[in-house]
Amino acid sequence: MKDLNGKNFIIGFQQMFVMFGATVLVPLLTGLDVGVTLFTAGIGTLLFHVITKFKVPVFLGSSFAFIPGIIAVSMAKGGSLPEALGGVVIAGLLYIVVAVIFRFVRVQTLHKILPPFVTGPMIILIGLILAPVAISNANGTNSAAVVEMIGVNGCWFIALCTFAVAVFVKIFFAKVGQKFLSMLPVLFALVAGYLLSIFMGIVDFTTVNEAAWIGLPKFSLPVFSTRSISIIAPIAIVTIVEHFGDILAIGNVVGKDFFKDPGIHRTLMGDGLATSLSAMIGGPANTTYSENTGAVALTGNYNPIIMRIAAVCAIVLSLVPKFTAIISTIPVPVIGGISILLFGMISSIGIKNMVDNKVDLTDPKILMTCAAMLVLGLGGAKFTIGNFELEGLGLAAIVGVLLNIILNFKEIRRKQEK
Repeated sequence: MKDLNGKNFIIGFQQMFVMFGATVLVPLLTGLDVGVTLFTAGIGTLLFHVITKFKVPVFLGSSFAFIPGIIAVSMAKGGSLPEALGGVVIAGLLYIVVAVIFRFVRVQTLHKILPPFVTGPMIILIGLILAPVAISNANGTNSAAVVEMIGVNGCWFIALCTFAVAVFVKIFFAKVGQKFLSMLPVLFALVAGYLLSIFMGIVDFTTVNEAAWIGLPKFSLPVFSTRSISIIAPIAIVTIVEHFGDILAIGNVVGKDFFKDPGIHRTLMGDGLATSLSAMIGGPANTTYSENTGAVALTGNYNPIIMRIAAVCAIVLSLVPKFTAIISTIPVPVIGGISILLFGMISSIGIKNMVDNKVDLTDPKILMTCAAMLVLGLGGAKFTIGNFELEGLGLAAIVGVLLNIILNFKEIRRKQEK
């Protein structure tokens, strides 16, 4: 109990806000409930710490990787958010399957099946598939009422101002040595865009006035279908790969090998269980965040209890409907401005992943694999067998894995035998 002191509480409260901007952006983009999202982020983090024996300083936030799948299923003919959440539940269970496998299989084996020239295009596709959503929000296509009040140019003005604030915060504060502030571009941009929207008269506070100060979030149950499972579940391939990178990064900051203790199988299982639990009560997929690693490195305090304090703070805020109502009144052009930056950054990270790993695109096997994945992922290709549909990121991921195994089978086998 000695770790539950004022200093750690303040750092934990700060940690929640480091994660806050990106965590609540997912429900704002997908239509999920903000209160449920905060609640499940907190509960998921606590569950993760139990599974990992309280050793890993991680806060789980909403996963951006699942946004394309959630939007695709919820906006499809006859689709809905509960149906999309059914796919997320199964995706979380895939984590558990992989976790069990990694209890007995070497980590290097997965890297042979998912090399950088497969994972890179997968990450790139996450951002590019979301690009039209960012533009639709920025120009007001997804909010006819806002367009009617300020026009398309007015929507773009708010979106670009929001975008500019995010860029300024990220670059300027880093240059003047304010690293912590530079880690909050989303939060600063949200506040700035929101204040500008209030000034322009497009924010309706009716729901805020009607919301109670205390109340339970709007929990909901998932609906399972082969369509949602085929579209959303394969996304777990990408997030599992990202999970390895996040756990390795936080281990480097702390100076511990979390792959061995508590074990990568435990961190995977914690992530998967948190994701499935979240979707079972109406929340998005949970995942580890790079913002978490940066904040830990900045504070120099590696005590995992700080993340648990942040988790409790998120749960408490989720029980304040008036607070979540304020978040839900943020106009879509504000979200669009931030999305242009965030979705572009996701794709850029995929490119960086390939550059850092020196992917040789002069190799025809690698080039053809990347080319097939990008075209199939972006071109609208869809394979349907009965109620089973495979398209977008899921299709690209499976094609990439299969092409790698087929075209490089001898090399994979040779390396495995060493």
